[in-house]
Amino acid sequence: MFTGIVEELGTIETVEPLEDGSRLTISGPVVTQDAKHGDSIAVNGVCLTVVTTEGGAFTVDVVSETLRRSSLKHIAAGERVNLERAMALGERLGGHIVQGHVDGTAVLRDTDEATGLTSFDLPGHLAHYLVEKGSITVDGVSLTVAEIADGEPARFSVALIPTTEELTTLGRRAAGDEVNIEVDVLAKHLERLSAAQLAGHDHGAPAVTGDNGGIREAR
Repeated sequence: MFTGIVEELGTIETVEPLEDGSRLTISGPVVTQDAKHGDSIAVNGVCLTVVTTEGGAFTVDVVSETLRRSSLKHIAAGERVNLERAMALGERLGGHIVQGHVDGTAVLRDTDEATGLTSFDLPGHLAHYLVEKGSITVDGVSLTVAEIADGEPARFSVALIPTTEELTTLGRRAAGDEVNIEVDVLAKHLERLSAAQLAGHDHGAPAVTGDNGGIREAR
């Protein structure tokens, strides 16, 4: 579990092809201070498991499914990446709940100089998870949605403050660049729970309130 508050900009040192994915070696002196084998580190918003650490760098294996769903399939040596260690219980949640499970990718469209908003095109099937003033994770960065436009592709806009541009890869992105997207997991859970409830209604089973205030299907 992460918060979307990037701890440091790391650098891809090597990309080694594997039979079912790739092995990345990434320099990150901050996140490796207490990292060990088996720990989780988000790399551009993708939760990856540490294999080894040495001299301020760590290695991770990225399976083909993750490569297919994320922008890591295009990663190359020398590129900068956003890094964040898994959150610890008791710490402040500065961003929002981030799983590191990328839902897909979006493409940076442009930045409106008049409004200061940066726009991204994303697959239409993800747009309904977004709400104005809600949260979205872009390359591992927790951001607030400013505007949404439905369509195929759909479009959303965010305001990037100077600190975010300076301390993350988003300040180095250009129009046409691909970024990782994770929508709010709470929205996905609500959608699934609502779908099951509506399906129950369709079968003539009205919903009633349970003793604990929750919704259950009448029997």
